[in-house]
Formats: sequence, structure tokens, C-alpha cells
Amino acid sequence: MSRHRLVVVSNRVPSPAREASAGGLAVGLREALEKSGGLWLGWDGRIAQAAARIAWTTPFTLATLSLNQAEYEGYYGGFSNRTLWPLMHGRLDMVHFDAEEFACYLAVNQRFADALLPLLEADDCIWVHDYHLIPLGALLRQQGVSSPLGLFLHGPVPAPEILEALPCYQQLIRSLNAYDLVGLQTEKDVRNLSDFMLRYLGGQRLADDSLMVGGHRVRIAAFPIGIDPQAFSQLALSQSMAAVSARVPLRIIGVERLDYTKGLPQRLQAFEHLLRHAPRYCGRLEFLQIAAPSRESVPEYRALRDELEAQSGRINARYASLDWIPMRYLNQLFDREHLAGLYRHSRVGLVTPLRDGMNLVAKEYVAAQDPLDPGVLILSRFAGAAERLQGALIVNPHDVGAVAAAIMRALDMPLSERRARWHQLMLEIETHDIHDWRHRFLKMLSQAHLERQQVESQKDSRCVPLASLSQHPLRPPMTASAK
Repeated sequence: MSRHRLVVVSNRVPSPAREASAGGLAVGLREALEKSGGLWLGWDGRIAQAAARIAWTTPFTLATLSLNQAEYEGYYGGFSNRTLWPLMHGRLDMVHFDAEEFACYLAVNQRFADALLPLLEADDCIWVHDYHLIPLGALLRQQGVSSPLGLFLHGPVPAPEILEALPCYQQLIRSLNAYDLVGLQTEKDVRNLSDFMLRYLGGQRLADDSLMVGGHRVRIAAFPIGIDPQAFSQLALSQSMAAVSARVPLRIIGVERLDYTKGLPQRLQAFEHLLRHAPRYCGRLEFLQIAAPSRESVPEYRALRDELEAQSGRINARYASLDWIPMRYLNQLFDREHLAGLYRHSRVGLVTPLRDGMNLVAKEYVAAQDPLDPGVLILSRFAGAAERLQGALIVNPHDVGAVAAAIMRALDMPLSERRARWHQLMLEIETHDIHDWRHRFLKMLSQAHLERQQVESQKDSRCVPLASLSQHPLRPPMTASAK
């Protein structure tokens, strides 16, 4: 892909003011953006009436747009986070569908397309990120964009029967056939999405395992996202946390966004179960749970915050002594530097989501460890990371007794076993790091684009042309007033 300028489109963009401490997606994409003189377009996080603007021009271009209040509520707080987010995590009980919010979601995607079109160049390679912008590829194709076009979904893909519950699934999921390549986190996600397209959208599987859907060829493949383990290890090593570490001999740590998919109530129940059944740890063990504030305008998140505050308070009221508090629950945001130091000085990393696309906290915890005296990772079988991180203690987060037993096993694990497990985990994390993820996706996108072009050139005049999705055009659903 070296001959192409990389164009990235995501819901949010990295902040130039925090460039040095940026993590995750920014780390993975910055090198390629800089080398190609690339462009990154996304929402700037502001609620305002403002047109798209160029905010930063070196070493690559950062283009941003703002959302007005109605767009924020309909596109972001509504369809993205009260419909698609719970749907992708299999929480049909929490899916809220509103036709007007879906219309707003499509309209904001059209705004992204309109902002991007005048910035595009002929040799661009366009990489769209996550569920907020699923329709963007089809909207660009409808405007005649023929560049390599890929989508990466960072979250999980549920079983076809769950996707079917989305009232607009035909319109939304069919728009994926505008992309040359759809990247997912795990092989299970690939099976789920492929099966859905075959069973519900009339797709056909080709000899090379790509799919033909609506007359267009699309490849779906797994690209488990990674971290930069060497950089994070150095970050952890540079943090002096001796004073914090000295408070208790043993620490368990959990770090997440405050979200109902993370299994936080079940995790606190498991810790309480441990204290009740293994009193030998009382006075010696601390559980530090950091849950960064998230989507505070959404009622479900406010209810979860209240539940966790009550639960952690009950644990401390029941088990604390005058000189020891077992549970430290912090609903605060911490930077990566402090988290890296806390990971390094924690005997157990507890990562037990009910469902997660990948979960990079698991990989960061491993990278932060002291090779001579590493901690133990406890990982939910329902996190995408569990597909490859077999050196962890794999648990079912719904079984609080089993999670408590895994914590005891981790705390009592001999040094030789801890080192062996850590080396196995670190080898996987170093082999499949964030740069490997980027290289493999862009290489396959280039191949998939060429293959799609060959198929399109061979189709007869009865097939749907590349720039058209006239069978299922992306338009807002009709509301009662429109009818």
C-alpha cells in the first residue's frame, strides 16, 4: 500500500495536545499516516454548529467536524450507543430502536461523506473504523469513489439470530458490500457475520472464501488488534509506584470504561465471594477497580454507576478493618502512564467482560509486568483476546465462584508457573502487535481491492454497478409523519 495515501475515518480523532500519551488506534495508525502524508477525519468531540475544518497539518492532516445537539443525541447517544452497541454485545434486553435516531445516524454518516469527498485524492486508500460509520462506505461508493475501501469493526459481532433482531438490518448490514474488506477481531466474529450474509442477505461463498453479496465481492477476515508491547513495557518501567505498592502485599487490579458489557457487578461479587470463603487474605489483599466515566447521559450507564458504588460500599462495610480497606473503587479517568505503573505492581490482572471485541487492557497488563516476578492474567472466555492469550487463566465471568477460585489460584501460583505463563503471553503479544495488525490489514485490503476490480470488470450489464446500491439505497426510514 506504499503508493497510496492513507485516509482514516473514525468517530473520534486523536487530540494533538495529548499526542505523546496517545494509545490504541492512534499508535497503530500514526506511523502509516505520517509516512504517506495521510489524512484522518473524525468528530472533534464538540457539541456545536460548525463546519468541517483542518485542525492540524503536520506530520499528517487532521480534519474534524462537530455535532450539534440533535446529532449527538440521535447519532451518537441514540442509534450508535443505545442500539448498535448493546446489539453487538448480545444484549437484546437493552436494545432501544427508534426510526428517527436511525435517520439521524444515516444523516451524520452523510455529513462525514460530504466532509471527506473534497479532501480525497485519486490514489487514496480509505480505512473506516467501527460501528458508528458502517454506512459510510456505501455513501462514498454512491458518489463514485472507487478507491480501496476497508472497514474495521472493533467490537464483537453477535450470532446471526441476534443481528436479525435489528429492524433495519437489511439496509444497514447490506451496506457492508460496498467495502473491499471488512476486518473483525476474531474468527468467531468472521463466522457470525459471514453466516448472516449467507443466510439473511442471499450471499454466496466463493472459492477463496470471500463472499458475493448483492452482486459485489467482499472479503471478511480476522485481524486481532494489538498494542505496542515494548513501548508500554518501558512506560511501566519508568513509573515509580513503590509507595502505592507498599500499602498492601497483594493487589488485584481491574481497569475498564464504566459499561454494562464489562461484567463489573459479577467481578465485585467474585471478590466478595473470595473474602467470604478465604479469610486468610483479609488484611493482605486489595482489589483496585478503576471504571472510567462513560456515556453519562445514557440512563443505563447512570444506573450501573449507582449499582457499583453501592456494591463496593457494602463490601467495605462488611469486611474492612480500622487499618485495612479491601475494595478501592474509582470512577475516574487515569492516564496510561499511571495505569502502566499500577499494572506492574499488581499480582493479578482481572479482565472479565461478559462480551468484548478484543480488550487491550489484558495485553497492556501483560506487557507491563516485571519478567522476573510477573503477575497473573485472569481473562474472560468471552473477550476476543482469549482466542489467542491461552497463557491466561480463562474463566466464565458469570460463574462468580469459579472466578474467585481463579483469583486464589493466581495469588498462590508459584513463581516458575507465573514466569512460564507470562513468557507464553508475551510471545503472542510481541508477535501480533499493533504494527503487525496494521500491515496485515492494509496488505489484504490492497489484494481485496484488486480482486474486486477484476470481478467487477467481468460482470455483465445485468449486474449492479459498483457505484450504485439501488437495490437497498441508504435512506432514512419512513416515520409515521412522513407516511
